[in-house]
Amino acid sequence: MADEVDVVVIGMGPGGEDVAARLGRAGLSVVGVESRLVGGECPYYACIPTKIMVRAADALAEARRVPELAGSSTVRPDWSPVATRIRDEATTGWNDEIAVRRFEGTGGRLVRGVGRITAPGEVTVGEQVLRARRAIVLNPGTEPAVPPIEGLAGTPFWTNREAVSIEKVPQSLVVLGGGPVGLEFAQVFARFGSEVTIIEAQSQLLPLSEPEAAEVITDRLLAEEVRVRVGSAVQRVSYDGLFQISTEGEQFEADHLLVATGRRTDLGALGVAAVGLDDTARTISVDGRMRATDGVWAIGDVTGHGAFTHTSVYQSRIAAADILGEQVTPADYRAMPSVTFTDPEVATVGLTETRAVAELDRVRTAISRLPESTRGFIHKIGNEGLVKLVADGDRGVLVGATAVGPSGGEIVGALAVAVHAEVPITRLSEMIFAYPTFHRAIEPALDELAAP
Repeated sequence: MADEVDVVVIGMGPGGEDVAARLGRAGLSVVGVESRLVGGECPYYACIPTKIMVRAADALAEARRVPELAGSSTVRPDWSPVATRIRDEATTGWNDEIAVRRFEGTGGRLVRGVGRITAPGEVTVGEQVLRARRAIVLNPGTEPAVPPIEGLAGTPFWTNREAVSIEKVPQSLVVLGGGPVGLEFAQVFARFGSEVTIIEAQSQLLPLSEPEAAEVITDRLLAEEVRVRVGSAVQRVSYDGLFQISTEGEQFEADHLLVATGRRTDLGALGVAAVGLDDTARTISVDGRMRATDGVWAIGDVTGHGAFTHTSVYQSRIAAADILGEQVTPADYRAMPSVTFTDPEVATVGLTETRAVAELDRVRTAISRLPESTRGFIHKIGNEGLVKLVADGDRGVLVGATAVGPSGGEIVGALAVAVHAEVPITRLSEMIFAYPTFHRAIEPALDELAAP
């Protein structure tokens, strides 16, 4: 016999947990379906534990900079405090009991298992059938995408999940993929003593970022003795106690291989064809209210608007309000921010120059370099970075920005406001920027754009 409820949420990652909690607090009967951990990838295998790793690695880097700034230092890396903090403080041993209690405290009910849509308004989890009177919300998240490289399948390669839970830093590591995930892990492990090689098939690291930003982070990694290979596709992988990774012109050997080549969702396994959606697609198209089709809303990575926790939670608020029949301001992704937490941080918002040129009639850009700012001069070692602004030349507003530097993720906050609110560049150029902050590096770029 089917169990009738108001709402079924498939996938209890950050967005799914948030939308389920909002609807539960509003008085609806809500069932959350999750086959893994309530809270999703972010608190257990991604955002939180990886940034704990980054924080520790940055502390080592700063200690090594003492001789150029303040005297002498001796640094002996020890992974034990990092592993302990991730296990005990961040993930409670990869146990979601706290998250489950938090959700159930909103009036919701958790069903463990893989949820699949089996008919309009119907979700099946194992032998249990759930009927959703009001809504099905899809927040399936993503799985690591493993490329079809000869010999890779069956080897003990790592994804982010294995890399987060290690107890000992590898002596040597090859990172397959030069995106945000790959770069963060690469720099962390290199700073803890690993011999690290990054292999990226595209022509630059951080392929979706500005080339100037990629150049800065590449130079920093090379300075830290990380080997970087771009425009290099892996052809074969083998394992005999050590990994052998072959590209067209080189072969690398390492204790471990980290595959960080993107994420994927299996829409076929989710059963979306039962409600008329394309189960062979990479993503689910939604409107500004997160509606995918009648009675079905989708949020998070699966919508294709960025695999970020902040995207998923932003969308969850909209979906919850729409399901409750409240007035909704449609989703607006013009000022979507993202941060790669390397050292220096690489933060972006809105359009890159390449995307802007493809979408707009007239594009203007300007760059200022952090080392040329007063704060950059004061900071000295480790001051690499820049601010790049991308403007719509016809409307005189920013449509994108990139901030690379020790506080890149914080600098981009002000630029996100400017892009989101479409503040005229002339108005922005009249602002007062506190001296001496990294934010003042925005000012020279603004002045260049404001000039006739």
